[in-house]
Amino acid sequence: MTSFSAVTRDLPCGTLTLEIKTVNHRFLEIQFRGPDTLRVFEPAMREQISAQVKRGKVDCRLDLRKRDTGLQYALLDTSSLEQLKAVSAIVQEVFSDATPLSVAEVLQWPGVLRRDESTENSLEQDCAELTTEVLQQLMHTRAREGAQLKVFVQQRVAEMKQLLLPLSAKIPSLVAGFKDKLALRMREALGGHEEERVLQEVTLFASKIDIEEELSRLQLHLDEVDRVLEAGGTVGKRLDFLMQELHREANTLGSKSVSSELSRASMDLKVLIEQMREQVQNIE
Repeated sequence: MTSFSAVTRDLPCGTLTLEIKTVNHRFLEIQFRGPDTLRVFEPAMREQISAQVKRGKVDCRLDLRKRDTGLQYALLDTSSLEQLKAVSAIVQEVFSDATPLSVAEVLQWPGVLRRDESTENSLEQDCAELTTEVLQQLMHTRAREGAQLKVFVQQRVAEMKQLLLPLSAKIPSLVAGFKDKLALRMREALGGHEEERVLQEVTLFASKIDIEEELSRLQLHLDEVDRVLEAGGTVGKRLDFLMQELHREANTLGSKSVSSELSRASMDLKVLIEQMREQVQNIE
């Protein structure tokens, strides 16, 4: 289901922005985009997203625009600094002409600066809260679109039921008429002989073209579509399966057709099923 949501939050360290976009997909696929410094938060965000979104291709973009290039994430490690001072003093005693370390060199020395874990933990919490807020907006959008899709599918189901309604009453007369035509042609071909064989062949063929069972299954599947839609929840895959079953029965109906009326009905049913199938792929 296609939807988009974005939220920006101002933090002491800069501006944090999260965008989530979803498009149609049979399964759940999450793509995370963002700077390497924020990759550490990806697993937790993926878990939050997968708890809410069950189907679709999800494009998640996280970005932090820092306010300055200062050391907002770094703290001086005094222990490492003291060790560096002691080592530097020893070097100065041995090599009196050695140049003392500059402030920039000291700050670049491994271990002197360490990450501010409190700031990182705060940023992790901010990412979690931002993800929750974006997902709430996203799910509201998807819910509104889902309600529209539900109406669309229900309308097609109602149209299909209207197509099936008159067919059940007409089937006996259509089959009987076709049996009479077939029997007449066989008698003409056999020259009026082997009446018993004619009756056997006509009865056998009539059983092959009887579509009462297909009509019953179509009706059952349509009722199930209505039931699933009313039940709500994660219904996309269930509806996918029902669309396949409806299409199979409509195809069988067309293959057994004994009149142009049945052929048209089969074609109309398949058109409606295809319309539903395209939209069902958008439903979670």
